Amino acid sequence: MLDPRRIVVLAAVALLALGTGTAAATPAKSKTTAAASAAAPPPPPFEPLPPPKIYLFRGAMGPIFSTGMDRLEEKLTKAGFSANVYEFTICRWIGDRAISSYKESPAPIVLIGHSMGGLCSIVISEMAAKENVPISLVIAIDPAHATGDVPLNVERFINIFLSDSVLGGGDVVAVPGFRGHYASYDLKENARVSHINIEKSDDIHRQIVEMVTQLPRIPPQTQADAVPLRYLVPADTLVELWDSGVRVPVRRGDTMESIAAANRVPVWTLAQSNSLPENAQLTPGQTIIVPRRLTPPEPAAAMAMPPAPTGRR
Repeated sequence: MLDPRRIVVLAAVALLALGTGTAAATPAKSKTTAAASAAAPPPPPFEPLPPPKIYLFRGAMGPIFSTGMDRLEEKLTKAGFSANVYEFTICRWIGDRAISSYKESPAPIVLIGHSMGGLCSIVISEMAAKENVPISLVIAIDPAHATGDVPLNVERFINIFLSDSVLGGGDVVAVPGFRGHYASYDLKENARVSHINIEKSDDIHRQIVEMVTQLPRIPPQTQADAVPLRYLVPADTLVELWDSGVRVPVRRGDTMESIAAANRVPVWTLAQSNSLPENAQLTPGQTIIVPRRLTPPEPAAAMAMPPAPTGRR
């Protein structure tokens, strides 16, 4: 028979061993959990998208009045892109081909149209929306008045138009709930521009090629902070294709001029975007809408437009 004192000692030793094991297990478990948390895989790096497929559309009597679209197609092709120009009359057929091509081999879709070709670009965007196919970029150049609204599947929309144009003049807006990038440029104050030469601007062509070049390299962006831009461009002013605006906080000492200089934009853009005079006094803490673009503008860029024909059309 065991001595009661021996039983007490054995029990104490057992309890001590149990307590030590429990205490040792707890830190080990914590270390395992911490290690698992620390080893969480980082998000995969952004991989550039395939080169975009570009579809250009002429307006009515395109081979005569929309020759700038052919010139733009040549420049895009020379830059290494898949670009083709079409008549707007086969709009839906080309739309079906573009959608089928995307489903077989996804690549960003870019639609660029002049006059009725601008209307066609929106029609194809609407067709793609029904098939859940995204449109990376739409550029409408003085689209027809009958042009519909920009659908939700368009990631970036730019409208360059003449609000007083009889043949074009489409002031295209986006559908309610649109969260993409939107910019509208009314050039009616520029006497050198008309409906039949607006698509021939070498400077606009250059910026379009730059923008298309950048598209595959842009990582997915949160579009919630994209502010729509609508500008009445002053006469004889360089057209810079910003794709949307962003809100910038005002710091102590900031002025309209300093913010414009820091962001390399004209002061008039800040004035129009924020409904402020160009010499407005700013207060620290307020926000200012500043236009942004995919590629920085060239410092010495100038708007190259052919002479406008006699009379506005």
